[in-house]
Amino acid sequence: MQTYACPRCGTDVTEAWYGPCGPCRTQLRATQGLEAREVVQADYVPKMNVTPNAVATKD
Repeated sequence: MQTYACPRCGTDVTEAWYGPCGPCRTQLRATQGLEAREVVQADYVPKMNVTPNAVATKD
């Protein structure tokens, strides 16, 4: 445990990790927290900007 000033409100707190104090975390979760959502991405299609070499196209 370490004692430090909360970077958000400036009060002295004793926490295991550096960051906002407990009340600030609760307030941030209530005001800034969002529901998780699923992100859909398009399938990867590689670009065809490379020409085949002469050995690969040799008949």
